[in-house]
Amino acid sequence: MKNLHLVCNAHIDPVWLWELEEGIAETLSTYRVCAQFCEEYNGFIFNHNEALLYQWVEKYEPSLFKRIQKLVADKKWHIMGGWFIQPDSNIPSGESFVRQILEGRNYFMEKFGSFPTTCINFDAFGHTRGLVDIMKNSGYDSYLFCRPEPDMIDLPGEDFLWEGFSKDTIMCHRAFNSYESHRGEAHEKIKTWMEKNRDKKVGMVLWGIGNHGGGPSRIDYENISKLAKEEKEFNIIHSTPEAYFSELKKKDLPVFNKTLNPRYIGCYTSQIRIKQLHRKLENELYITEKMAAHASSLKLMKYPQEGIQEATKDMLLMEFHDILPGTAIQSVENYSISLAGHGLEELTRIKTQAFLSLCSGQKKAEEGEIPLLVYNPHPYEVPYIVECEFQLADQNKNRNIFANPVVYQNGKKLPCQVEKEASNFNVDWRKKSVFYAKLKPGQINRFDARIEMIDAKPQPKVKQTKDLFIFKSKELTVHVSKLNGTIDKYEVNGTDYVTKNAFLPVVIKDDENSWAHKEKSFRNTEGFFKVMDKEEGNVFSGIIDENKIESVRVIEDGTVRTIIEAVLKYDNSFICIRYQLPKKGTQIKVTAKVYWNEKMKMLKFSIPTTIENASYIGQQAYGSEKLMTNGNEMVSHKWNVLYNKDKALSVINTGTYGSDVLDNEMRISLLRSAGYAAGKSDFSIRNKYIMPQDRFSPYMDQGERDFEFYLDASDSKTRLNLIEREAAVCNEKPMALSFFPTGDGKKVKPFAILSDDVITMPVFKRSEDKKGYVVRLFNPTDAKRTTTLSLPLFKWEKEFALNGYQVRSFMFDTSTKQIIETDLIERPKK
Repeated sequence: MKNLHLVCNAHIDPVWLWELEEGIAETLSTYRVCAQFCEEYNGFIFNHNEALLYQWVEKYEPSLFKRIQKLVADKKWHIMGGWFIQPDSNIPSGESFVRQILEGRNYFMEKFGSFPTTCINFDAFGHTRGLVDIMKNSGYDSYLFCRPEPDMIDLPGEDFLWEGFSKDTIMCHRAFNSYESHRGEAHEKIKTWMEKNRDKKVGMVLWGIGNHGGGPSRIDYENISKLAKEEKEFNIIHSTPEAYFSELKKKDLPVFNKTLNPRYIGCYTSQIRIKQLHRKLENELYITEKMAAHASSLKLMKYPQEGIQEATKDMLLMEFHDILPGTAIQSVENYSISLAGHGLEELTRIKTQAFLSLCSGQKKAEEGEIPLLVYNPHPYEVPYIVECEFQLADQNKNRNIFANPVVYQNGKKLPCQVEKEASNFNVDWRKKSVFYAKLKPGQINRFDARIEMIDAKPQPKVKQTKDLFIFKSKELTVHVSKLNGTIDKYEVNGTDYVTKNAFLPVVIKDDENSWAHKEKSFRNTEGFFKVMDKEEGNVFSGIIDENKIESVRVIEDGTVRTIIEAVLKYDNSFICIRYQLPKKGTQIKVTAKVYWNEKMKMLKFSIPTTIENASYIGQQAYGSEKLMTNGNEMVSHKWNVLYNKDKALSVINTGTYGSDVLDNEMRISLLRSAGYAAGKSDFSIRNKYIMPQDRFSPYMDQGERDFEFYLDASDSKTRLNLIEREAAVCNEKPMALSFFPTGDGKKVKPFAILSDDVITMPVFKRSEDKKGYVVRLFNPTDAKRTTTLSLPLFKWEKEFALNGYQVRSFMFDTSTKQIIETDLIERPKK
């Protein structure tokens, strides 16, 4: 007989329509019921995943935890999946997925001595193709998922080989009719599968009451037992995902080489503040690990493993598939914000300690010098506009002169300017120095400011016409429209890349659905933001002086950059956009402070380009994906590039994920104001409208939100080669601090240097076994590349080759100076 594997599970969302406390309580109740079931029924197997839930049981009901340990040892309870949590499978970075696996594996190996080989993500809303290489390089041979369903994406079969960016493959199965079954209906689900799949040689059906826990019920178990006795063709057995995949013949499976998307495209943007904070937590975690590893390897500080692990767990819980996509209730949003705050506070203390430790050997400041120290966390030189605030020794009380900081490096004056500081203390005392420098890789870079007294802060001098501000440098020409507050020309080295109205805020008609259940695009334009008239603009800007200002104006100008500010309005919402135009280089920084008071609408930035017959690509988890150009909403990470064979335009972000392209116009999704946890059941609809019509209801992302983008352009080859490193710098920003060192100790050498221009080092951290340090290299292109990795700390270097989109991990033993290659979960490669 042919085997039909029944995988009983109980999907438990720690939070969603409920808060964390209820999730903990339901976990305990469900695990208790399932343990009793396993103990009572011989042959029954219960499957469950997510280390976090087991940790709750261990903490709150240790006697139950011991029962589960025995059941696992007796093979009656199966540890499934093996991750820390079931995360969103599109938005986390590649390294964050690695940490989900690493945290889960460490726990399950310690407590149960087991680690699954089938990865499961039942409830995620689509899956990045980057998962293939991550899973394959972490000990998995198979993947079990539910979404996107057959009505959203055509697959070559429910069983297939999924091909990753590096061309490696992993066995996949799309589960039949979801991960759950309703009480008393499991046998009907099984019968339906058999009726549709009599030709299959092996099968799998997931069953068990889920979403808010539950698992097996007696009526379902009895009905299944009866069905198993009656069935003549299939041997219906209680089983595990691994048992099913062991029967599949890999060589006979068709190959699928695309992303498992789209599904629920609203989730790329809903509750944008969570996504931004999660990105910040990711960035700060990986910077802090590098700095702490650098300092601890020199014995300047003890590696703070416990603090870093706490922050890591905060990040991993934020990645849960109803938190990060923005589909939970408002109290869960508030909880996740506090979660991010806890992780960021933990990392700030560690990062500060590491920074100050790494200032060892920096010379004492001379009389009149103000040291400005900048740590570059990247193993390559970074051309960078540094911003650093500091306090003068005393207030300048002479109103007739202005204290102007001038920045030097090794006695040489650098391009620098003073800009408005963050505070509004009405005295010449606090300073914000902005200067251009080339930061040496993986180390503290030393600069010194000296104060020169001048008549007044220099006033902006920018060429303008009636309708335009005209900015020109050696490499760049930018026109900013006074009429629309947009970029009307962006010309790099004589080539124009945009048409008029780039960065025009576009309002899209949307609805209350948090997920956007069936939509594939957000292209129903309702209106546009417009520049405020002078009176409105002054009221919005808080201007009370009798000399009123224009709504598009130059606010900073110097030898480093010019900043042009525009204030715009749509209905009840407002935006302040700032364009930071560099005097050297071609990368424009664009910031937007949005005051959003619309409901059931979406906000996008429009960037119409001159790039004909364009392809569109976006960063994914340890890879990049070709995206559609038909107006459909796409998901990507830190960067997007629109390009043809000749030229390319890139946009880097610091916390947005949705975008679309149509007719050479790129639209970046900023936010959407759907309802909280607002959707409808697949099984029953109670009311005419999703949102109540008899009271006030809060909608997501109302109020103030901040956004940051970086625009750049060049020939296509250069853009596609450089964009990964550029995005890393814009997100994992160098740390600048005014600090007076003691002059003691030895000057610190760089932690690492890469010899090429493309390969990145996303990870430098202490190994999990605390015996050495882990270095991870990534080739972000499809071409094979080589680089020489130098570790000056240890007087060690070696050349490495990386295939297209390959991630390679190495563990360095500081005592023996030996380096071994490992997989992503730090096991030596065979």
